[in-house]
Amino acid sequence: CAQIDIALHNRVTEEKDRLEMTTSQYITQLLMEYYEMKENGGKSTMANNGSRTMAFQIPEELFQRIKTHLVRETARTGVKLTQRDFVLGLIEQALAEAEASLAPQEA
Repeated sequence: CAQIDIALHNRVTEEKDRLEMTTSQYITQLLMEYYEMKENGGKSTMANNGSRTMAFQIPEELFQRIKTHLVRETARTGVKLTQRDFVLGLIEQALAEAEASLAPQEA
């Protein structure tokens, strides 16, 4: 527990919400990355096991449709569907379909 400037608090809150993490998860991640960076002479490493970040903007209407879908699917399945899981699932599905269509040509 620590007192921090309101602007920093707002920044932390926005980022943890964007990543769909709890405050505990987010602060733990920040601290682990910080100490890892210190151990590596100030150089940041891929503390997230070789993961890469993709970021892009989408129209507000599409964003709201996605949010509605996530709420609907969470209610239907009883399991929280996150933006991350939803998008990764779509990417995996599209790649699997594309790779499957190439398989007969490569044989």
